Amino acid sequence: MQRVIVIGLGIFGVNIVRELYEGGFEVYAIDKKKDAVQKVKDFSTKAIVADGTDNEVMEMIGVQEDDTVVISFGEDLAASTLITLHMKQMKVKNIIVKAPNEEHKLILEKVGATEVIIPEKEIAGKVAKSIISPNVLDYLPLSDGYMIFEMAPPDSFFGKTIAELQLRNKYHIEVIAIRDVLLDRVHMIPQAGFVFKDGEVMVIVGKETDIRKIK
Repeated sequence: MQRVIVIGLGIFGVNIVRELYEGGFEVYAIDKKKDAVQKVKDFSTKAIVADGTDNEVMEMIGVQEDDTVVISFGEDLAASTLITLHMKQMKVKNIIVKAPNEEHKLILEKVGATEVIIPEKEIAGKVAKSIISPNVLDYLPLSDGYMIFEMAPPDSFFGKTIAELQLRNKYHIEVIAIRDVLLDRVHMIPQAGFVFKDGEVMVIVGKETDIRKIK
């Protein structure tokens, strides 16, 4: 079983612990505040009151190379940086760190973080996109402006085929999957004759500017 060590139990850290534990992971939750640790004791493998910046504490816990370490502090760049350095020295391969802004992200990447998350920025981006394109449910950035989007087909698509809608020529998008929400079934690489109906979600590849044209 994969082990995840979450250091810092604010709102972000607590929710990471809960989601991973419910997902079947072995989760160690660490914070120097006793009341914060008490909050996660019922949905973590081990809830430990300790200072995550103390290298000796991490060695006592027995952090291993194959562990995933999530470092979740607010504005405390010094603590995040110190723990990231310690984890790098312990040869941990997957170090995920929460950061408040791009400047902190750059510093954390320099000292060895494998992934830096700015939750507020990511949430703001998703909220903005949901306002711009209400049908978009989720998205994954690729490169050169392309993204994978998960979106509900507009009503104008219902009863029509992919060929009739001319999605590639008209919108410059590619439908790579259709998920039937009601039947919990996925149609991978649907054919041109696939007919859209209510209760389905499209997974498509395209540019955001083209996705906005879908009405």
